[in-house]
Amino acid sequence: MTDKMEPLAYRMCPRDLDEYVGQEHIIGKGKMLRRMIESDNLSSIILFGPPGVGKTALARLIANSTSSNFRRINAVTAGVADIKSIISDALNPLLSEGKRTVLFIDEIHRFNKLQQDALLPFVEDGTVILIGATTENPFFEVNKALISRSTVLQLKPLTSENIKTILRNAIEDKERGFGNLNISIDDDVLDIMAEMSSGDARNSLKALELAVSTTPPDKNGTIVIDRDVISDCMQKKSQVFDKDGEEHYDNISAMIKSMRGSDPDAAVLYLAKALAAGEDIEFLARRILICSSEDVGLANPNALLVAQAAYEAVRVLGMPEARIILSEAAIIVASSPKSNSAYLAIDNALSDVENIDTGSVPMHLRNAPAGGMKDLGYSVGYKYPHDFPGHIVKQQYMPDKVRDKVYYEPTDIGYEKKLAEYLKWVAENTDKE
Repeated sequence: MTDKMEPLAYRMCPRDLDEYVGQEHIIGKGKMLRRMIESDNLSSIILFGPPGVGKTALARLIANSTSSNFRRINAVTAGVADIKSIISDALNPLLSEGKRTVLFIDEIHRFNKLQQDALLPFVEDGTVILIGATTENPFFEVNKALISRSTVLQLKPLTSENIKTILRNAIEDKERGFGNLNISIDDDVLDIMAEMSSGDARNSLKALELAVSTTPPDKNGTIVIDRDVISDCMQKKSQVFDKDGEEHYDNISAMIKSMRGSDPDAAVLYLAKALAAGEDIEFLARRILICSSEDVGLANPNALLVAQAAYEAVRVLGMPEARIILSEAAIIVASSPKSNSAYLAIDNALSDVENIDTGSVPMHLRNAPAGGMKDLGYSVGYKYPHDFPGHIVKQQYMPDKVRDKVYYEPTDIGYEKKLAEYLKWVAENTDKE
């Protein structure tokens, strides 16, 4: 008998594979994890993905379907002593009854190195089969030795259709859901719930439960869930990522690559996602500033000035005004012609400075601040370009050992085309050394 005091999301957790919704790429017919569960032949796995996509539900399915001893702990509250107790029971033939032990660790990324190290040898020798669940990328947060002994499976945000299926199941289920109530909810309201949940089933079920429990029946005894009720219960769209988690890196990477790829719409979208998740506005301004130099560069030097001004402005103003300034800077950078010639030039020059003998500064370019230095050849023979037609003159600037090296190769894009034309004119009129 289902306890109606339990949250709806907990009650509606799937009891078998047929009730599980979503994640067809790992749990669909013929997929590896489904075969493992159906055959009760499990090996260690780590499930990772955003909240509300079915990680814990999968663990409960495994617990219900396996003949193994199933133990569950949460990494937030568990310690080494808990691990040792479970291992001790698993090694005791009387307590284990000769069965394997499946250990589910929720939020496994919360385990510190000592706790993970305590678990490792028993996962390695098969004393326990590990099922870990985490919202963080395990390749960053989990011991590499544990990773190498487990199959890592990524769960994706649920689709709108997945969410609507889960909601309909909850509305119709008479044992665990609201099937015994007369509920009226239109498809367009379900669409809104699915959209606002951002692929999080738990969030959508929580909103449904709140809507049903706080909406009085009309004169016909019908609980009418309309747009206004749902908007009030959900308040705002769930954020897709935690600014401190993996999505932080994915989102900022997408924003930078969108600016680099000259797509201002995508750049502004990822900027909006970052702002909505509470990203540090100075961090965002720095990323735009870097992109303005690294990717726009000399094709539009003014982009750097705009980005620098934006960085200073957001520091002074803060939110909410900073959103406009960041948007302006991101759009300028994304909409500018692109050149990484300055980036390549300095990196190539640095590589030579670090790896080869680039020689000494030619004597005529050296400074001669003290008396007698000119007698040694310092600054002797230097030609002041402004004394010559066109303010250019033929003379050697590169050290002898790298005299023929070329570091800056201008493109013919944007403002840099003018630079390329000028440098070509300089070469033609000086036959420069």
